[in-house]
Amino acid sequence: MGFISSFDMFKIGLGPSSSHTMGPWTAARRFLEALRGDGELDRVARVRVDLFGSLAKTGKGHGTDLAVILGLCDWDATTCDPSALHPMVEKIRAEGSLPLGGDRPIRFEEGDVAFHYDESLPFHPNALTFTATLDDGSTRAETYYSVGGGFVVQEDEGPASDVPGPVIPHPVETAADLLAACREAGLTIPEVVMRNERVVRDEAEVREGLARIWDVMRESAFRGAHSDAEFLPGGLKVVRRAPRLNRTLLGGRAEAASRDPDAWVAAIRESGDDFHASLNWLSCFALAVNEENAAFGRVVTAPTNGAAGVIPAVLLHRMAYHPGGEEAVEPFLLTAAVVGVLFKKRATISAAMGGCQAEIGVSSAMAAAGLTQTLGGTPEQALMAAEIAMEHHLGLTCDPIGGLVQVPCIERNTMGAVKAVTAAQLAMEGDPARAKVSLDAVIRTMWQTALDMNSKYKETSEGGLALQIPVNVIEC
Repeated sequence: MGFISSFDMFKIGLGPSSSHTMGPWTAARRFLEALRGDGELDRVARVRVDLFGSLAKTGKGHGTDLAVILGLCDWDATTCDPSALHPMVEKIRAEGSLPLGGDRPIRFEEGDVAFHYDESLPFHPNALTFTATLDDGSTRAETYYSVGGGFVVQEDEGPASDVPGPVIPHPVETAADLLAACREAGLTIPEVVMRNERVVRDEAEVREGLARIWDVMRESAFRGAHSDAEFLPGGLKVVRRAPRLNRTLLGGRAEAASRDPDAWVAAIRESGDDFHASLNWLSCFALAVNEENAAFGRVVTAPTNGAAGVIPAVLLHRMAYHPGGEEAVEPFLLTAAVVGVLFKKRATISAAMGGCQAEIGVSSAMAAAGLTQTLGGTPEQALMAAEIAMEHHLGLTCDPIGGLVQVPCIERNTMGAVKAVTAAQLAMEGDPARAKVSLDAVIRTMWQTALDMNSKYKETSEGGLALQIPVNVIEC
């Protein structure tokens, strides 16, 4: 696949799904750019969007229709106001007019976004086709695939390996490659990753970007822990739990902690460090982020939206309960990112391809490696932690009730965070030279498990828990 940056693994966007919301949103804007580039945008009279496979089956719950509508309006998911999303879509539907590209009104009807529940395209379960009808009656169609983590590829697009990429000092395709680079150059994992990043960005830009990623992660946890909303959107009426847990844990410190994220973390540090409290805080952090994600809030794909809570939860826990918290952010994120890259290159980070092991499992492995690195672990121990975390997520299915990223998705982030911390502890006390399973072996196993998994357990809401609680999903 060539070089994949840390900023490809960590992308700022909106919930609730990287593959079903952010990917289609990006695809819509890419279609706009293609029309602009060929001088056809001003000739478009109508646009139709056809959703296939998993995008159709769970698209309503994931807000896929909202995403493609706003993408066609050329809204930027990284900067737009999350509170304006639903009012804008409601206005478009009520008026029957969509501002294509942001300023060119075209006719819009509800059927212009079509869900093909019983039809899939061969390349990937997350497929969508945009068809523009021009002023002379001719059409222009493009098909895109949302392949997980917000990554999008176009049909007939050559594989990434066909496109010359940057020449980096430490090419990494496997965990063995990463360890070899560390040993040969006498570097830690984040130092190797930083050297590679500096080929495409100067170091100051990398540091600034990582700081921005962390700010968004921390802010999403803070907002989620201090939300006034009682329920999450959708038909399940899921109650937000992070705000109540936050208030309970802080007690009399709650008011002072509500000022800003810095005050919040400081109050958490002062609230005690017994095991029960620290475990509750770990869960609170993860719940807070993914409740925000489920409410169409701004989060960071890490490596996906459905698993966005694991890494910020573990890093916030690291900051609250270990010294040198701020200094840990950069090496933690760089280490976590490269572990995510290994899974993307050799397996998948798409639940529609691999089940939830590809989301929560990968995020837990990333967090475990990052935590181990920042607690003083060796490169071997960091990758051992990643292996342990994924080993105990193998076979995890994706069966969201009602197609919403809520049950069991939100709680699974707490489980992924707990497993990441446990994996790091085990690796720090272990001897990687005596480990029976390598990270590369567990990645191969994860991919084989994904291939063997029944398709109804891959983000279709057609198996598992989704069958136990039938619901009528209210459009988000």
